[in-house]
Amino acid sequence: DSEGRVQALEFDKFFLVNVYFPNANHELSRLKFKLDFNEKLLIYLKKLEKKKPVLIGGDYNVAHQAIDLARPKENEGSAGFTPEERAWMTKFLKNGFIDTFRHFYPEVIRYSWWSYRFSARAKNIGWRIDYFCASPVMIKFVKNAFILDKVLGSDHAPVGITINI
Repeated sequence: DSEGRVQALEFDKFFLVNVYFPNANHELSRLKFKLDFNEKLLIYLKKLEKKKPVLIGGDYNVAHQAIDLARPKENEGSAGFTPEERAWMTKFLKNGFIDTFRHFYPEVIRYSWWSYRFSARAKNIGWRIDYFCASPVMIKFVKNAFILDKVLGSDHAPVGITINI
């Protein structure tokens, strides 16, 4: 992590990892860097998971499914919605990590990021790119996942989970 993007806290029963995933950039100039980072992060997380369950929260900088952004057709291939980024997120989830928001709300449309341009937030033209994911062992302790989309002050809304461990 040469850019200071990962913070890991070890608790008695689990690891909490905060990650700011690289942005692929508008012209996709950092897409390869992002995908390389993602792969190395997955290896790191799987290593932690051998010791105890893991919660991973942060700005993943990817809208995984069409439900996760207001205008999927118009944004096909854009940074954060490229086939490569979405495929990696699918791989991440197939490696056992669970998207806590989708776990509780499989059909709910809610966003965590809006462009500052074109009054996107006021029009709710957003993306869900901020996640909390959990190891399978950890999901039974996660009681809720939420996006505080009414909280202002940033282009991102706070996301969180409620745990009881």
